[in-house]
Amino acid sequence: MREYTEQELVRREKAAKLLEKNIDPFGSKYDITSDSKKIKELYNDFSNEELEEKDIEVSVAGRIMTKRGKGKAGFMHIQDKYGQIQIYVKLDNVGEDAYQLFDTADIGDIVGIKGKVFRTHTGELSVKAFEYTHLVKALRPLPEKFHGLTDVEERFRRRYVDLIMNEDARRIAFTRPKIIRSIQEYLDSNGYVEVETPILGTLLGGAAARPFVTHHNTLDLDMYMRIATELPLKRLLVGGMDAVYEIGRLFRNEGMDRKHNPEFTTVELYKAYSDLDGMKKVCEDLFRKCVYDALGTYTITWKGHTIDFSKPFKSANMVDLIKEQTGIDFYKEMTLDEAKELAKKYNVEVQEHYEVGHIINAFFEEFVEETLIEPTFVCEYPIEVSPLAKKCADPRFTQRFEIFICGSEYGNAFTELNDPIDQRERFENQLKEKKLGNEEANDMDEDFIEALEYGMPPAGGLGIGIDRLVMMITGSENIREVILFPHMKNR
Repeated sequence: MREYTEQELVRREKAAKLLEKNIDPFGSKYDITSDSKKIKELYNDFSNEELEEKDIEVSVAGRIMTKRGKGKAGFMHIQDKYGQIQIYVKLDNVGEDAYQLFDTADIGDIVGIKGKVFRTHTGELSVKAFEYTHLVKALRPLPEKFHGLTDVEERFRRRYVDLIMNEDARRIAFTRPKIIRSIQEYLDSNGYVEVETPILGTLLGGAAARPFVTHHNTLDLDMYMRIATELPLKRLLVGGMDAVYEIGRLFRNEGMDRKHNPEFTTVELYKAYSDLDGMKKVCEDLFRKCVYDALGTYTITWKGHTIDFSKPFKSANMVDLIKEQTGIDFYKEMTLDEAKELAKKYNVEVQEHYEVGHIINAFFEEFVEETLIEPTFVCEYPIEVSPLAKKCADPRFTQRFEIFICGSEYGNAFTELNDPIDQRERFENQLKEKKLGNEEANDMDEDFIEALEYGMPPAGGLGIGIDRLVMMITGSENIREVILFPHMKNR
């Protein structure tokens, strides 16, 4: 058992004294009629004389964040989910017992206040307390505002403290669900149905990623936590659900950095009788709506750049973008050895399982990605890195795009491959890659091929990384800022 600090001991003594007065240190139900946001929105334009004339009664509750006063009156700020509101507590108004509770209260305690809205001599909109109710005794002191949580790792480990102390953390926490609601509203209003698919499965598919492996005791079966929702969702297209989407967690057993967390959230959507152009429109509309709904403007500043989402997104082919940066034209037919020579000349890493298409993709990642600032659809990915997308007229490339903004990828879309014969060949090529050491290659999914053999309508599909979208809209440089409980290394 750890030793308590002096402050913690004092707070425990105060909790014991509350019990002696038959006051529960940890409170009970309290009826609230207003909050800091509502008070400011409704009454910010009124003078004190007008407020006194209106005689506005409110009941609010929150955590004590500041406290000052001497003798028979004092001020404090309490904080609710929207922010802070000042409270004026005077002995003559609340009575001796309640004033003593205020006088002995600590920063961090949670209290309830019934009173009237007024404006102080300095002009601050406040609540004059007529009833003061102790609700919760905080047994630990809050960290100092400016130097209590300087360790960023500790902010993420103790998110509950971060949310108390950090206004920006609260802003992000409340903006994220707004963005998710925007996505749902757009898709629901356009005829998509929200569905749920399994998190546990026995096959890898739908993305190139290393999985988390677990074990089902009853079935005595090793299972994977899903790396994508694509293949189950496309099965639903076969079944006649012609427009579906899922917002859910994916799990990839890979590195952690400022843009990657092993557990993250995406939206994947599939639309029968659509294609890549249809997905471009959906992607553009979704980004535009999410930005506006969250910020009230189409313009954001992100990574030092001003991005206007009211403008049409750019579109370009991967090979053309590589040629702009390097002068190399990968549309020219070349052998694998020739492509490897180019990679060697330009210091591009080549792995054992690479074919020409992998090398083209590696050139894009090395020389192009970071140059894409304006929202840009990068199209026509090589077939080797797109096992689930329909071929272009040039069968070396596929009807696929990824959306890039300020050097980062935010979404991935296909004209979906619905030819079961072609799909089987693609899966077989993935198995060959796995034997050559590609741990991210897809498994052979016989049931998915069987589903395609019943006939899947021509379709477009799109996946968007919600965490990265929230990062961009909220101006957060680290993915852990936008996930309430990110994974952390052990202390």
